Parts: sequence; structure tokens; C-alpha cells
Amino acid sequence: MTSMGLAQAAYADDYITLASTTSTENSGLFDAILPEFKEATGIEVRVVAVGTGQAFEIARRGDADSLLVHDTTGEQRFVENGHASERVDVMYNDFVLIGPADDPASISEAQSASEAFGAIASAEAPFTSRGDDSGTHRAELRFWENAGVEPDGDWYRELGSGMGPTLNTAAAMDAYVMSDRASWVAFGNRQNLTLLFEGDEVLFNQYGSLLLSRDKHPHLKHDLAEQWHKWLVSKQGQQAIADFRVDGQQLFFPNAK
Repeated sequence: MTSMGLAQAAYADDYITLASTTSTENSGLFDAILPEFKEATGIEVRVVAVGTGQAFEIARRGDADSLLVHDTTGEQRFVENGHASERVDVMYNDFVLIGPADDPASISEAQSASEAFGAIASAEAPFTSRGDDSGTHRAELRFWENAGVEPDGDWYRELGSGMGPTLNTAAAMDAYVMSDRASWVAFGNRQNLTLLFEGDEVLFNQYGSLLLSRDKHPHLKHDLAEQWHKWLVSKQGQQAIADFRVDGQQLFFPNAK
């Protein structure tokens, strides 16, 4: 192989596979920040956007070089179980409750997320759930538990879908749905849906980056993944996250320590 060919082959390997969430992908965040990372490092990031549970599984199998998800408890367990060597806070936003403008369960009058979820269940108002073991779905299940509700019955639809399709189904059904704020702001098919409840501190939604285990997965591109991991929490990376906006609205708030 010529020296030019060797250089091209080496450059072709300067990429990592990142398992991350549908919210970071669908909101447009990666389209905004990945070019900045590549310009700074020469490393391309190829994103596999799935629910957090599936992202964990991809990383557990050794099929991704890096992990960026939003289930802090699950992430800490992932480290404790030896699948990752480090986890850091990167950014946060929040969850919101969406529903039909006429708000049949009157959740806009609720004083807490528990009260809002309880009102939906009491009214047996249609609710679409991702049902996909994503970070959003895991959080939703915690909120039902906090409200003392075991959601079931015809009013509760578990879809096994990403955030976009779940929002589309809610729009078609005039149903309630819980979304991360970034996906809601970026969603273009709102029809009769509107944001009805927000602001409870329990709706806080933290995202974390994990360095995967060199011992369990020696074949991964650990050195390149570590550059991505460190860039996310660097001044440049945190500023890139803060600068990302949709319709003038900041969707993710950097909070690396």
C-alpha cells in the first residue's frame, strides 16, 4: 500500500461508535456539536440512537465505543458491575407532560408531578407510553409509582417505540404523553397537543457519559472514546452544548463538575 493509502486507511479508523438516546439525536444536538468535536480532534462520532436500556445492552455486548444516556441509577449500576470505568455528568434538561388542549384530566391544575399522573389515571384518560425501557420510559414508571398507580387498562398504551413515534401516536389519539423537553420542542406534528405540566423538580433529567471497561472490551477504541468523553466536559464541549438551540430555546444545560 502506498503512503497515501496508509494515511487514508488510518484516517478511516478515526471514528467511534456512540450508543446514545433518541432525544439527543432527534433534537438535533448531535448535528450541532459533532462537527465541532471532529474539527477539534479529527475523530468522527457515529451515533446509534436507541432507548437507554438498549444502549446499555449494545455497550454491554461491546458493540459501541462510548455511551451517553440518561438514567443515572442505571449508569451507576453499569459502573458498579464493571461494564464501565467512569461516569460523569454532562448536561441536563427536564421531562414535561403533554396532552390535548382541552386537558380532560385537568393536569394543568396539578401542584406536583405525582398529582398530575394520578389525575390521568383517575380519569382513565388515554396515555401513550414509550414502553421501550428507554431512560424516558424508566422515569415515567418511577412517576407512576410515586403517584401510587399501576398503569394498566385500555387507557394506557405501551407502544415499544421511540419518542418521535410515541408523540405522533399521542397526537393522533389526543392522548397524554411524557416527553423530554428537547424532543417536544423539536416535534413538528403537534396537532391538538400542548404542554400542560412542567416544573416539578422530580422531572429533572440528567445525562451522563460513560467510559467503557478496557478489561471487558479490549477491542474497543478506548483512546478515541476517552477524547470524546473528556471533550464533552471540557470548556469547549460544554459551550457547544449550551449554544445549541431550537427556535431560540436552549434545550440542554451543561453541568459537568
